[in-house]
Amino acid sequence: MWIVQTTLPGELNEAEVGMWCQSIIDSNLAACVDIKRTNSVFRWEGEIQNTHEWEIQIRTSESRKKELISKIKSEHSYDVPQIIWWSVESTKEYYDWVQG
Repeated sequence: MWIVQTTLPGELNEAEVGMWCQSIIDSNLAACVDIKRTNSVFRWEGEIQNTHEWEIQIRTSESRKKELISKIKSEHSYDVPQIIWWSVESTKEYYDWVQG
């Protein structure tokens, strides 16, 4: 099982973020999406930025991870979106649910 994480622009409202996340579920690319407001500090084009963003954590299976990452890349508004992932362990019941 995998967690794929990205961020979305903070200027999006909760409904817009919800629709973006719903499209991932509707596409059957994930079992669950967590949405959190966050503040990010980073260097972009030589300048320090401090901005509000939405942190999106997505639980998916090995078989759907590549297609999920492709969907994020193709639909994301950032030039270089954060797309990171890591393998996780869970109970058998939760694992089975994520696998679909």
